[in-house]
Amino acid sequence: MLKQQRVDYILQRLQELYPETPVPLAHSDPFTLLVAVLLSAQCTDERVNQVTPALFELADNPADMAALDADQIRAIIRPCGLSPQKSKAIKRLSEILLEEHAGKVPADMEALERLPGVGHKTASVVMSQAFGVPAFPVDTHIHRLAQRWGLTNGRNVVQTERDLKRLFPEQYWNRLHLQIIFYGRQYCTARGCDGRVCEICTTCYPHRKHPKKNLKA
Repeated sequence: MLKQQRVDYILQRLQELYPETPVPLAHSDPFTLLVAVLLSAQCTDERVNQVTPALFELADNPADMAALDADQIRAIIRPCGLSPQKSKAIKRLSEILLEEHAGKVPADMEALERLPGVGHKTASVVMSQAFGVPAFPVDTHIHRLAQRWGLTNGRNVVQTERDLKRLFPEQYWNRLHLQIIFYGRQYCTARGCDGRVCEICTTCYPHRKHPKKNLKA
């Protein structure tokens, strides 16, 4: 199967499997999404969704969050891991939103990436899911699947993002990002598939004899 054939098949199959793509992190607006995505670093979405109700009940906007002590935030988000860094980042980014953006999350990639604790992937998620701006957030899971499916040979998520944006039409990026995550969690997990097990892997590479070794993200 040629690369373009793989791209066409993957698009069609993921649309069949996941016609709806709800954001797995519970949120009510751009600010709560931003905080939830920040918390999801090295943490499962399920755990984040267990923690954020208590946090957002206390502060679901930049003004209320900035008024909290970092220790108050940390006490709530501790189960998510990296709580010392994340709590300080959440407090400080809330202050910056008040100081520089009138208390609003900016719909601007560069402005988002300047916020504490907000990297390119987090900013991409907010741009795509909160503001509908085409973006293709790539995490280690998407990086793994893109390699298994022969869509990239990049050694990092930056190259993988570039390759996926080149292969797939822009109007599919926001939905496809979530569809690949959903598929990876359900069928093509890190340990459950080695490039020779799940439906998409076996369809794209029916004659693959050896496990697909992933280049490090």
